[in-house]
Amino acid sequence: MALFGKPKYTIVRVKKKEIPEGLWTKCEECGETLYNKTLEENLKVCPKCNYHFVLNAYERINTLLDKDSFEEYDKDMISVDPIDFKGPKTYKDKLVSDQQLTGLKDAVVSGMGKIEDKKTMIAVTDSRFIMGSMGSVVGEKITRTIEEATKNKLPVIIVSGSGGGARMYEGMYSLMQMSKTCAALACHKEARLPYISVLTNPTMAGVMASFAGIGDIIVAEPKALIGFTGPRVIEQTIRQKLPPGFQRSEFLLEHGLIDMIVHRKSLKQTLGQLMAYLS
Repeated sequence: MALFGKPKYTIVRVKKKEIPEGLWTKCEECGETLYNKTLEENLKVCPKCNYHFVLNAYERINTLLDKDSFEEYDKDMISVDPIDFKGPKTYKDKLVSDQQLTGLKDAVVSGMGKIEDKKTMIAVTDSRFIMGSMGSVVGEKITRTIEEATKNKLPVIIVSGSGGGARMYEGMYSLMQMSKTCAALACHKEARLPYISVLTNPTMAGVMASFAGIGDIIVAEPKALIGFTGPRVIEQTIRQKLPPGFQRSEFLLEHGLIDMIVHRKSLKQTLGQLMAYLS
């Protein structure tokens, strides 16, 4: 028997504790890992770099309107398939999948509410639904919102977050919504009533070329991408390098396309002040 035997070791494997999903979000701008509850309390703005995360339509309404003041209009209006669009995925299938994903019937929520106790008609696009693009339903709901504001002598606020522009699944019907919404806004303007356009990231193409770009006052969130065609496509077309920050709200403010940039925390107060002043 050996005088000195090898000691017996017991190997204990400790199972690594997993972090539950849905508790943390990585900032798309600076890469900081953010606790979701803290992020939501900060209105989904990164406390480190000030990056503004995208809000869905109801989140946006809750941050802007006085509590329990919102009355939604035309909630159950749905799109049809006017040109029987065919592709890798049909338009009808795309509508159903996005309705299930978002809980919305289409890409805009509209109605009447109050901001700092001042009545307003409001419409908010939601980029989760076919990139917030404007089809017949979006155009109709926004037009009805404007017409209701004109009828009741109220201001209109439209919050745009559309990376999809006009919804080409509907062909010419989608393009008709550009002139339709602008015509309603022209009548609203003739009645000497204010329209405030709020641009968020991203607001592009046919939406920006119609109702989003013709506000009496155009407000944008910081670093929002705003334009008609994206910078990558423009560079490929003109074969030139674009200036730094091209099509971001800071660049557009400097060049006179928008009137002001407002942090999300100050947006409700700013809109209240603007409505009081314009009234």
